[in-house]
Amino acid sequence: MKLWEGRFTAPMSKDADAFNESLSFDQKLYRADITASVAHATMLGKCGIISPAESETICKGLESILADVDNGALSVEGAEDVHSFVESELVKRIGETGKKLHTARSRNDQVATDMRLYARASADRAIQLLKALIETLLSLAKEHVKHVMPGFTHLRKAQPINCAQYFNAYSEMFLRDTERFAQLRERMNVMPLGSAALAGTSYPVNREITRELLGFGDVSQNSLDAVSDRDFVAEYLFAASLVMAHLSRLCEDTILYTSEEFGYWVIPDEYSTGSSIMPQKKNPDLPELVRGKTGRVYGHLVSILTTIKGLPLAYNKDLQEDKEPFFDTEATLFSCVNIYTALLQKIKLNVNAMYEAAGGGYATATDVADYLAKHGVPFRDAHAVTGKIVRYCIETEKTLPALTLREFQMHSAVFEADVLEAVTTRASAEGRNSVGGSSTEAARRGIQAIKKRLKKY
Repeated sequence: MKLWEGRFTAPMSKDADAFNESLSFDQKLYRADITASVAHATMLGKCGIISPAESETICKGLESILADVDNGALSVEGAEDVHSFVESELVKRIGETGKKLHTARSRNDQVATDMRLYARASADRAIQLLKALIETLLSLAKEHVKHVMPGFTHLRKAQPINCAQYFNAYSEMFLRDTERFAQLRERMNVMPLGSAALAGTSYPVNREITRELLGFGDVSQNSLDAVSDRDFVAEYLFAASLVMAHLSRLCEDTILYTSEEFGYWVIPDEYSTGSSIMPQKKNPDLPELVRGKTGRVYGHLVSILTTIKGLPLAYNKDLQEDKEPFFDTEATLFSCVNIYTALLQKIKLNVNAMYEAAGGGYATATDVADYLAKHGVPFRDAHAVTGKIVRYCIETEKTLPALTLREFQMHSAVFEADVLEAVTTRASAEGRNSVGGSSTEAARRGIQAIKKRLKKY
């Protein structure tokens, strides 16, 4: 039986019923729905809208349903949606009193509350998973704080950088993601319950009671907005999309750096696959999958933005389309962050290969220009002189560290013997001690700064 059948002379057709139902996916909200219903029933009893005895009976019935679903004794099935399931099961267990649960409430404010409860818990989980990922990156940074690797721009070798600085860069990205989830959690922590269908309720409810019971920071201030607001879903999907964007960048680096052409990292066998035809292959399928799933999450963000863009106030059935994108995004996000954290915990760095590569491609050319500038040559002129030196190296098939002092002085009399040290890979990386720079000390400061900011989570 539908909760709304009294108005109709004929039952809903089977195909329309199948198209309309949402229990197949919103059953994930069963815990949130029962939790909110217990709080609502408690408030109804305290406000005298139903008797204290009825309130207690309803709450006990709801708690028994939750226990049975949790332990597998009860399957969530046979109803239009999770709200109908819970109410129908409650009436089966406690009789007519169960029908009083929906007093002063609509499915509109009910589902809005359920989704906020669920999304709030999901944001908390996302924060903890991101924290574990950042801690893994920090461990890699600490382990390799004395090692040097190539830094790239335009996927061309640019300058030598500290390995810890590299891992700290990704920690910064994921720390911003963590902050975003914490901020959106705060914004979504507003309770719609009490808004009823759209106009509020004529019953003498006390929304502060349910707010406190459910741990919300505030109650919604406009019932029209409260039942139709899904900004928090869009925000969650946006935050998840940025996490996936950052993971996808790390995936690309992993795929490149573990290739034979680069050889900087060694992907663990436990997180690799092979080829069905080529016995020698060791494929980075997991990073490729994570990179591929990024587009899936982006699609869900576009989906919810498209859904809400033209909706008139207040509630519309279109909003049922917020749940499947949310649930799939949540599952995708959690699985990708988890698998990459595990992969990074076992990845190995070929520090010798990285150090050797860091000195190639005239990566210390900026240090030559800086040397001249520090000795009074205008930087633009220093840049031009250095460009000529690089061209000389290309023509003579030499590297910058292989040049003699005489060869440097062929291009400028400003050069002295200490330039030979300035163009070495190690000196180049260690010379940049500014905040966020590539020196060992700067990288160590970066690690400590990230740890400090991470503590509040």
